[in-house]
Amino acid sequence: MPYRFEIYKDKSDEFRFRFKAPNGQTMFSGGQGYSSKSSLKKSITSIQKNVADADIVEESTD
Repeated sequence: MPYRFEIYKDKSDEFRFRFKAPNGQTMFSGGQGYSSKSSLKKSITSIQKNVADADIVEESTD
């Protein structure tokens, strides 16, 4: 199984996503609910397009 975005509806009837690794574990999930599936898919497309250029910023000194 490849990496994948899973789209689902939450208890508030909003669309959300979670990103899963090939082993089935959730790596991260979206913090925002969307009223339409098309808006959620646009956000996923933006993540896919821009993640390779994302900076890594450490906010703690641990």
